[in-house]
This record gives sequence, C-alpha cells and structure tokens, in this order.
Amino acid sequence: MLPIPVILPHDQRLDIPTMTDATAVTVNSPKDPRHWVDDGWTARVIKNEDDDGWAVEMTKDGEPEPALVGPWTMGRDKKNPKPLDATAFHTLVKTAYEVRRRHEQHLHATLHKKVVVVSGDATVTVTLDIVPDEENPYAMLTANEARKRDHPPLAHVRVASSFKLTEASAIAWIEDGFRPPE
Repeated sequence: MLPIPVILPHDQRLDIPTMTDATAVTVNSPKDPRHWVDDGWTARVIKNEDDDGWAVEMTKDGEPEPALVGPWTMGRDKKNPKPLDATAFHTLVKTAYEVRRRHEQHLHATLHKKVVVVSGDATVTVTLDIVPDEENPYAMLTANEARKRDHPPLAHVRVASSFKLTEASAIAWIEDGFRPPE
C-alpha cells in the first residue's frame, strides 16, 4: 500500500516527532484551549473528579503517568475552564520539571546513604547503595578511606536492602573486620 501524500498550505510546516512508530506524523503541534503539545510535554485541561472545577495535567512524552496534576482556573463564565495559552503552558512545563527534579532527588536520597566515621586513626566514608530489584532487592555497603578517594575501596559487601546505615552500624562493621553484617 502506497502512502497518501499530505499537501500543506505554504505557511504550514510538517513536524515529525522522534518516535519509535515511524508512521506517527503530526501537522504542527496541537494547541487548542484544553490541549497543548510542545517541548516534549503534553498539557491537558480535564474535569476535576473531586469537585465541580477543572484540573490540568502535564505529561512528559513517553511517560505513562502525568508528572504534575493541579487545579486549573475557571473561565469568565464560571462554568468552563480558562483556555491554555503559551505563558501558562511554559509555566506548567517549568513547574513539572521542578516536580520531577524533586522526585528524583528524593529517590536518590532514599536509595543512597553515606556516613563518615573515625575508626582508630582513619577517617572512613561508608556508603549504602540500595538496588531496588523487584524480585530480589539488595544493597551494597562500601567503605573508603575519606582522604584517598581514587584508591580501591577498603571493603565492598552485599547486604539486605533493609540494612540501616548509621554511624554506629558503620563503626561496628569496620571493627568486625568488614565481615558482612547479619
């Protein structure tokens, strides 16, 4: 089957998004009062399920869930939503990026812990890196001399993902000769 040619007026351009589906072609980016697609994001004004108002959701291209869902302003008629415009869309993109950045920082802080302890005459940095495998989560406990960052680690052992890294647990591990904690 031959492709059907698309004839556009001379003032319109054909945008071909980077997608795995080679057949997906859009004529310009959709921009209407309740739906904008631009800069890798989609904004949709939707009916707020919790009350009589409206909400807006921002979804990053390729992601199944919205990165941001928030209330949206009513229009002048107090019945329909205020239309999306370029300024509102770019503000929403900026806010959605910030929400994603905070989420990533929180996830990183949850999965990576670090304490610095003094044991004997050495200062040791102990890190715990959790590997959130769905079937078998675990963590890697690593000790490095604080002043020798480019040297190989003093120890590196696999522990349960539930292991709690504290100054006391780090010192106990070091004093136990870096044997895997139980």
